[in-house]
Amino acid sequence: MDTSGAPAPSPDTTRAGTTKGRARTDATRSTTRADATDATTRAGTTKGSARSGTPRADATNRSTRADATDGTTRAGTRDRSARTGTTRRNARTNATDSAGDRSARRGVRERATRTGVREHATRAGVDDHAPGVDGTGHGGGPARASRRRRTLLLLLALTAVTSAAALVLGLLSWAPDPPAPTRPLTVAEAERLAAVRVTNLRDLRAGVHVTAGEGAARTELVGWVDWSRPLLYLDVGGPGAGSDRGLVQRAGPVLVVRPDPTAVPTPAAPPLVPPTDRWRLRHLTPGTNLASLLDLLLGLAADRPDPTPTGDDARWIAQEVVAAGPVDVFQGSLTAAPPTATAPAAGTAAASGTPAAGTDVSARYWLDRDGRLHKLVTRLPGVGPVTVLLDRIDRPTLHPVDALGGRPGLPRALTAAEQRRWDALPARLRGQGGATLTLVAPVGVEVNLRGAGWLSWTGRTAYLAVADLGVPDRRTLLHRDAAGLSRTDVPADAGGGGTAETPGRPPFPVPAGAWRTTRDARDDLDRLVDAAVAAAGPAAGRGAPVRVREDLADGRTVDVVEFRTDVALLRYWIDRDGSLRRVELRGGSGAWAQLDLAPAVVPRLPPPPRAAVRPRR
Repeated sequence: MDTSGAPAPSPDTTRAGTTKGRARTDATRSTTRADATDATTRAGTTKGSARSGTPRADATNRSTRADATDGTTRAGTRDRSARTGTTRRNARTNATDSAGDRSARRGVRERATRTGVREHATRAGVDDHAPGVDGTGHGGGPARASRRRRTLLLLLALTAVTSAAALVLGLLSWAPDPPAPTRPLTVAEAERLAAVRVTNLRDLRAGVHVTAGEGAARTELVGWVDWSRPLLYLDVGGPGAGSDRGLVQRAGPVLVVRPDPTAVPTPAAPPLVPPTDRWRLRHLTPGTNLASLLDLLLGLAADRPDPTPTGDDARWIAQEVVAAGPVDVFQGSLTAAPPTATAPAAGTAAASGTPAAGTDVSARYWLDRDGRLHKLVTRLPGVGPVTVLLDRIDRPTLHPVDALGGRPGLPRALTAAEQRRWDALPARLRGQGGATLTLVAPVGVEVNLRGAGWLSWTGRTAYLAVADLGVPDRRTLLHRDAAGLSRTDVPADAGGGGTAETPGRPPFPVPAGAWRTTRDARDDLDRLVDAAVAAAGPAAGRGAPVRVREDLADGRTVDVVEFRTDVALLRYWIDRDGSLRRVELRGGSGAWAQLDLAPAVVPRLPPPPRAAVRPRR
């Protein structure tokens, strides 16, 4: 109810007011739409100028802003209609307004699109009436861009063809720089070449890789050389190695080998600690490849310089780079190796393939600034081309096998404790009674013996079966007592069996046969057995003992004591309990024979049936 006291308006008056309000609302809406259209047009023009390539996107953005403005206007209109209290009219008015708004938005989009296209064309220098541009905004831009792309691709292709042609012409016309001409050695270079062998001896050791021969006859040696002893330790391989395949050690003129026919042809460095078994003495036939190569390696060291080379025979060839650094390549004569056990008799030509004194064999030396030899290339008679590579970094200390005397030591006089054990040795052995023995004896030129048996210090007797690796199906029975040394040959089965490398102990009772008896020792085997038996006797005839080194025998620490007798150089291996563990004898070939002893209860060793004793000759 109205409590203001004013008279109620008549229906006509109310309708008139409503009509006037609606007229004002329409006027306001028209003004708002005009302003929105104006703003949209300006925004489209501005954004069309900024984004000259996307007129439709700009028009759409402007239409979205116009819609937002229209929405705000409609909200204001609905508020004014609510204040007049005419909800139904407002609904009809809103429906009418929505239809008008959609028409207005379409018009705004079309005008904004045309305005953006015109602005873009104006900035690009094209108006609506230029050729190729119609009223819809489509013109000649894509065609011109396509022409520019084709032109650019053509220029790139032309550049690539030109570069390729220049590269081909450069490669065809390139030639390496001619090598520097050879020339005679300077004084300093000649002195460096003359001191090669002295430098090797000063450096003591080096790793070596030797390739000799060609094709299927190629032999390769890999290992180390120690010029200070001298000592070689090599693995022999290659397709031409043949029976030489395996490990090799050479100390001076003495050569021992460990054959391995089943080894792969490709050589490899031998184990740094050599195996202890299956080594045997070997005499190389003069003229064989292996003999020539070993002579060559040991002949690369000397204790004084060679004569300084003069004339055109000694020349500078080139400068190269090896793994150790830059080197000079010299050409000169190959110095003759020192005479060895494989050398021919005096007055004959060298047949081993190593050049004899006065023989002119050309060689090329790769020397660094300090005169160290890194590579040697030559050609040996009967062998062919030879290449020697020296590794100056890989130079470990080498360990000779037992047949070559074992590892070196520092000889010195016995200490007080060592002297007491030495003096008490005969009584100690007689108290033990006896021992089993194992024989490994390279004797003579190329004889390798293996044996097993017993030794009695109380009875001063020894009995053993001996096998020769060269005659594996035969055994020699050896008996030693106070009457002398007796031998007989029997088949392997009757002589204790076993293999040639590890024969069995001799049979009991002592078999009858053609026993040959001598009063005195006649070879290295006899002298070795005599020395073992005589260890329990008086020390008369022994030279002053010298301790050579400390070693191991059957897991026990021993002192290796060396002394000389009237007939041989001997070594006793004495453990810290005073027991004798090994007797060694240096034979006439330079190799060492060993008789290993293990204290044990020994059966009675009766003498064999003997014929008349042979007189000593």
